[in-house]
Amino acid sequence: MTTENDIENLSYEQAFAELEQILTRMEQETLDLEQSLALFERGQKLTQYCTDLLEKAQLRMQQVQIKSDPAEDTDQ
Repeated sequence: MTTENDIENLSYEQAFAELEQILTRMEQETLDLEQSLALFERGQKLTQYCTDLLEKAQLRMQQVQIKSDPAEDTDQ
């Protein structure tokens, strides 16, 4: 698992894979409260990071679409 400061350096795929590992670990292992909370917090941060990346990608796609179809720009 990467450190908290490294989240912003992860690709979407890397962050999502780590999130899947956390979920699997939390489902399959018996963890103490501190471990569970640490994994939960990390998972929350990874989830937010993935969401942010997806929103940025969606915005980029919309911008490209608008640039490629000038008629759409006048409809808005």
